[in-house]
Amino acid sequence: MRRGKVYYKDIPAGMITETDDGEFVFRYEEQYVKEHPSDFITFTMPVSDVPYIDNRLFPFFEGLIPEGWLLDIASKSWKINRNDRMGLLLACCQNCIGAVSVIPIRGSDGE
Repeated sequence: MRRGKVYYKDIPAGMITETDDGEFVFRYEEQYVKEHPSDFITFTMPVSDVPYIDNRLFPFFEGLIPEGWLLDIASKSWKINRNDRMGLLLACCQNCIGAVSVIPIRGSDGE
């Protein structure tokens, strides 16, 4: 399982997770839901206490991943397969242009 802490304007907003079954889950932080109910990270994922679950990486997070020559550089530098979208998200999106960033959470299994 791989996870990343999602920040919106430097405020912890939620958690993105890729489960061992290959599902993607995004859940807003409980405190964020209470304190920032109208500050959604994207129109397609309004602030909610119900998790978003899909078999593919959500389009919003997919859009944070670099493309073209920058994707080539990132893929080669970190030795990440171009199809490993969660791996690229966690490696490349810690300091994105815009309001959202994703910080990897290292698990006890060394991921």
